[in-house]
Amino acid sequence: MTCAIPALQAEDRLWKSLDGSKTISGSYVSHDTREVTILQSNGKEITVNLSNLHEQDKIWLKGMKDGDPLPDESAIFDKLCFGDSRDEVIRKLKESKFVEGGLDETFIGRTGINGIFRTKEKIGGLQCELYFDWSPGDNLKELTLQSQSTPRTSYNSSIKENWEELAKILTMLHGTPIQAGHLPDPDQLQNDMFLGSHLWRLEGGGSALLGTSMQSGKCMVVVRFTTERIDPVRVP
Repeated sequence: MTCAIPALQAEDRLWKSLDGSKTISGSYVSHDTREVTILQSNGKEITVNLSNLHEQDKIWLKGMKDGDPLPDESAIFDKLCFGDSRDEVIRKLKESKFVEGGLDETFIGRTGINGIFRTKEKIGGLQCELYFDWSPGDNLKELTLQSQSTPRTSYNSSIKENWEELAKILTMLHGTPIQAGHLPDPDQLQNDMFLGSHLWRLEGGGSALLGTSMQSGKCMVVVRFTTERIDPVRVP
């Protein structure tokens, strides 16, 4: 089955080859399970086999249906973007196919939304909860995904599995990290401390960090999306 939207509604974007070494500029026309059709600025349509397409572009295409709006390339997680108002964030979360909420709108208004929404499916065996930080104007400036907490005895099993899976997902969504390390040593963790292992530059600005943390003696995996430009740590 082919997924398509009218070409006039699409905007030009850069499509990358599988290894990222080559790019094609053009707007999305349609795609099926084998190939995608792209309209170049000169009016010529070209067809590219999905096997030759970069993983980021495959993610961009995944799940599109006839008439759906184009995915926002500035999205940091699902459809959430830095600068979204609180109402926009709640609306997007309610419409999301990937997260679910545990309270009705009355309780959301009373308690806020930190820890209310979580991933529908487990990631590497653990669900992740969403936490938010807002600008003075009440716009999204930071999003944190936090896995279920587990005892230290599970660090090299469930924590490691969740950390590995999140690293793969973030790489598919945001490209190769500018810094990538090993799973942080659990013996170095202290309560309320974050130990980072990976760092990504985000397409629309800002950074994404992956690492582990500990609260009340229990360990968790943490992904932090922030408007800040975080520089990699240089080890002598």
